[in-house]
Amino acid sequence: MTNTAAAPNLFDPAEVGTLQLPHRLVMAPMTRNRAEADGTPSILMATYYAQRADAGLIIAEAATPNQVGQTYANIPAIHTAAHIAGWRRVTDAVHAAGGRMFLQLQHGGRVGHPDNSGLTPVAPSPIPLGEAIHTPTGPQDAVIPHALTMNEIHSTIADFATAARNAIEAGFAGVEVHSANGYLLHQFLAANTNHRTDIYGGSLANRIRFTVEVVEAVAAAIGPERVGLRISPGNTVNDIDEGDTEAIYSALVDALADKGLGYLHIVWADPDQPLFHQIRKAWPSTVIANPNLGWGIPLPADGGKSAAERLLAAGADLISLGRPFLANPDLVERLRTGAALNPVRDAHLMYVGGAEGYTDYPTLSADQPRSAPLAPVGA
Repeated sequence: MTNTAAAPNLFDPAEVGTLQLPHRLVMAPMTRNRAEADGTPSILMATYYAQRADAGLIIAEAATPNQVGQTYANIPAIHTAAHIAGWRRVTDAVHAAGGRMFLQLQHGGRVGHPDNSGLTPVAPSPIPLGEAIHTPTGPQDAVIPHALTMNEIHSTIADFATAARNAIEAGFAGVEVHSANGYLLHQFLAANTNHRTDIYGGSLANRIRFTVEVVEAVAAAIGPERVGLRISPGNTVNDIDEGDTEAIYSALVDALADKGLGYLHIVWADPDQPLFHQIRKAWPSTVIANPNLGWGIPLPADGGKSAAERLLAAGADLISLGRPFLANPDLVERLRTGAALNPVRDAHLMYVGGAEGYTDYPTLSADQPRSAPLAPVGA
């Protein structure tokens, strides 16, 4: 839905596929390491997401479609009955508070470690991550990943489709396929991590093939209108070097533009970069833009509102924000009224588990954020 008239307001209603949204502020997926050791979402996660149900759409944090896809400890998953039940508890709480949710599906690829998953990580090629991996016993050197065989590629694609069906069973309105930030799908796109000489490597058409086939399989499983795709053009996180960013994303967007997907989610979108406008012009449905608010520095005083408005003016339909939603359960109301924002607490609290720096951020109201009564998994 490319804008041809005046830019919409952040608080105008919108839609994703057939899902109606009350405004255009999306809670971005943020890994927070609060799941149980087996990947089952915790009761604390249900409370956290229900507190933030005023987001136009919540995209829940990355969940792995299989065991070998696990990145770090206490990351949620979506490949067992316990995972489905745990996520159902989360979606029930969010729905009771009036919210809407998609689930991000992420396979870590080489961003993983046997101390986290119990398995040797897999990747397009046997090229290890050039940095340490966090494990329960501290940072460990990355291991050389196993290069996926053709059969393993096909089974991984099938795992994504099954994970998408599991997400719908767990109460999500749809899923976001994570092809960004240096994880498995991004590793197939990038020249420095994909040295394959078969149909999944080499040319642009081959390097985009895995992402395209995963998206097609997920769309066939649950309907394309329930599927979003996340990309991060030019992002070098997790030791990624795409090599030919403009060409690879032009090919990827062209290959998926006619699939009827619900949205395209662009990480750290920059309205001053021609590639953002090129992608926006080529993509026929909703574009969610995630502004770069600067990692490791305090949030802007307006919580990213001015950056969001610039992206809307540049053609984005929805705006995703991460840390502003983490620190402000009532972010939408604060941005709507111009109220002061909570600062993000010490960054290590994002990943250490527990309620501190997670569910204990204050709201403007003396009342507690809305949340549904929570029952044990399986109840």
